[in-house]
Amino acid sequence: MLTVDRITARRFILGKQGLWPGRRWRGTDGTEQAMRDIEYLQLDPLQVIARSQDIALHSRVFDYAPEQWQDAAYGQRQFFDWGGWLATRPMSDLPYWRVVMQRERDGHPDCDNRVRKMGVEHAEAIAEVRELLRERGTLTNRDFDASARKKTQSYRGRKDSALALYYLWRVGEVMTHHREGFERVYALAEAVAPAHYLHERDPAEVDRFLIKKDISFEGISRLSRTADSYFRGVPFSQKKPIVDDLLTTGDITEVKVEGLKPTYYVLAEDVELIEAVAAGRIPQSWEPIETTTQEEVSFLAPLDPTIARGRAKELFGFDYVWEVYKPADKRIYGYYTLPILWGDNLVARFDSRFDRAADTFTILGFWLEDDGLASNDAFVEALARGFSRFVAFLGAAKFDSSAIVDPVLRRRLGSQRPRQRS
Repeated sequence: MLTVDRITARRFILGKQGLWPGRRWRGTDGTEQAMRDIEYLQLDPLQVIARSQDIALHSRVFDYAPEQWQDAAYGQRQFFDWGGWLATRPMSDLPYWRVVMQRERDGHPDCDNRVRKMGVEHAEAIAEVRELLRERGTLTNRDFDASARKKTQSYRGRKDSALALYYLWRVGEVMTHHREGFERVYALAEAVAPAHYLHERDPAEVDRFLIKKDISFEGISRLSRTADSYFRGVPFSQKKPIVDDLLTTGDITEVKVEGLKPTYYVLAEDVELIEAVAAGRIPQSWEPIETTTQEEVSFLAPLDPTIARGRAKELFGFDYVWEVYKPADKRIYGYYTLPILWGDNLVARFDSRFDRAADTFTILGFWLEDDGLASNDAFVEALARGFSRFVAFLGAAKFDSSAIVDPVLRRRLGSQRPRQRS
């Protein structure tokens, strides 16, 4: 068993996700590589300042522009999106996921059986939509007049045609051809995926793949059953024998993090990286290409895997909950609060709004974990650089920092002018 301190664990998890010691990717190729290293780029339709997936890539790729991920996914066909837990996955992984898709179609203890039920209840609409896709090539939900469709009360749509499209997508008969805004445009799988990926791997191999994939996604993983991991297809019904076998074959290694009770797992191929970090070295592949997170803060997306589902508190001692779905009177900080990464630690958070009509990015609230940071010149400069880059990423012409209480921070941030997107 490998034993590491919490700082090493934190740096390794951040580094594996491309967040430490600084951005190491640039451009179109860099965006694709970031998406691969993230493992799952979780997608969310909500756009307050920017969508979560775009904020996640902005924090990893120097000159990233909103929705640039879509070119890698739908333009270059390097990724496909799928799942009740919606995320992009490398197209080369499709043969593994087609097994999971079939499990959803047939019913399986490790899958969402609501999909199978949907297929039974709406079989007639599914057959109709399947035939229309063969005739027309692509379809969207809006191609079906609601007044002519059977109404439904599903969490996935209000008309049977919407459920039919969704069902065919979940079981792998169709895929996302592209998106209009954030709306999926569907096409038959053979019109989207290269033919050599349209097959299924051995189910036992798939189960091992899913376990290893989840460990890689989290960097250091407890492999605990959460809603997220369940919807990523992790075979919890077979977890123990699979994990035991992966330990025996040397594919994964147990890890103990000092000060934390659980046993964690890491891919054996990552042990060398962890040992380098523990020794105070930065792996060569992690070297930043410009500023480090010590020189320029990064803002983490609300669904970033390094902080979501309680990981921020466990690893950073930073109690973070995305409050967007909380009633207004239950929120502690704000509707769309983002954590701020400085160096290898989460040191602050802010709530904000991007008024596109007024072309203004506005800070609504700003909170430091340690008020003394407001007088730390290095932090103040790093924060100013981070906001300057973020405002450029959004494309805002104006930046309103007047809501920041501390006068030093308010003056320093208010004195800058939004720069052009780099």
